[in-house]
Amino acid sequence: LRVRPLTCTETRRGDRRVVHSLGDGTVHVRATSPLGPGRGGSVSPPEPLPSRAQVSAARHDATFGFSAVFDAGASQEAVFEGSGMRQLVELAIDGFSCTVFAFGQTGSGKTYTLMGPLDQSETQPAAPGLLGLMQRSFACLLEQSQTRGSDLALSASYLEIYNEQVRDLLSPGPPCALPLRWSKTRGFYVENQLSVDFESLEAIAHLLLQALDTPPAGSQRRQTSAHALNRHSSRSHALLTIHVRSRAGGAEHHPPPTRIPQPSACPSKQGTLCFVDLAGSERVKETGSSGELSVEANNINRSLLALGHCISLLAKPRGKRTHIPYRDSKLTRLLARSLGGSGVTLMVACISPSSRCLSETLSTLHYASRARRVTTRP
Repeated sequence: LRVRPLTCTETRRGDRRVVHSLGDGTVHVRATSPLGPGRGGSVSPPEPLPSRAQVSAARHDATFGFSAVFDAGASQEAVFEGSGMRQLVELAIDGFSCTVFAFGQTGSGKTYTLMGPLDQSETQPAAPGLLGLMQRSFACLLEQSQTRGSDLALSASYLEIYNEQVRDLLSPGPPCALPLRWSKTRGFYVENQLSVDFESLEAIAHLLLQALDTPPAGSQRRQTSAHALNRHSSRSHALLTIHVRSRAGGAEHHPPPTRIPQPSACPSKQGTLCFVDLAGSERVKETGSSGELSVEANNINRSLLALGHCISLLAKPRGKRTHIPYRDSKLTRLLARSLGGSGVTLMVACISPSSRCLSETLSTLHYASRARRVTTRP
């Protein structure tokens, strides 16, 4: 769990801080005075929580426990080291399918946690201390490869789900919808998705940031818009996947970008490390969205609702589970293996400490509490 600082706007407005870290992976949410409409005053009674989360009789007085809690003063490095991200990188090298996804209200710091400052570019890179989980994982991946003496082939694919359409962020030309298929051997997969090989930290950073200077590919192509709660609101879910393939023998010549899957000689291990930056949940009344923004918000909320439904069912004991409706959205189809399959998944829940965001903060905390009960078999 990561709690962002109060913004300057929230401070000037007089918003109160209602989220407090108690240490040992515990946070306390307390609102001591009634809240007006739109400020968290219409929170529904909380759902049953796991053993480490207790809710008192007061409606806005709750304590939640998680594997790790990072308060407003936590550095990007502290989040990387304390969240278990380094272990996920090592597991990907060992051939496991690993996923980390950031979830939370719009403007809660998800993209910053994963990628760092939004204003970075190739000509103005972010300060080393501000780099996000992605860049630190890339560096760790290459470092581990050298330390272990592993001969690895690394490639990356990058897509977004915008208004329930899957689009390739690396493919040149105007974005176009790609078909989402299913097979017994691969599960759900995106047909004709581009995969780009890389060998250095600079190469993968270039892959992500090149569009900030010249658009043909990368994160600049991802749909963003401004609304009342966030000047740089992501309007799509983005999935960056690093494919890690171990090779026997010496280094090979890397071919130009190809479509996945790529034929491999005789890989001894093949793992993946997937970063999922979910678009933030939002209330149209609060964001002031209308027209196209309203349509985007409805699609975002609908897919997040489908994801929450799948997590709620997966959190039940295996003997009591019913059918898991992964096919309800493109997002849940692509995350099916990460949520309930044989992969290893890390969820970073991002919340605002502001009293104005109390309703969404409690929703995220309950959501994350249910996600903690989901078990996979890697």
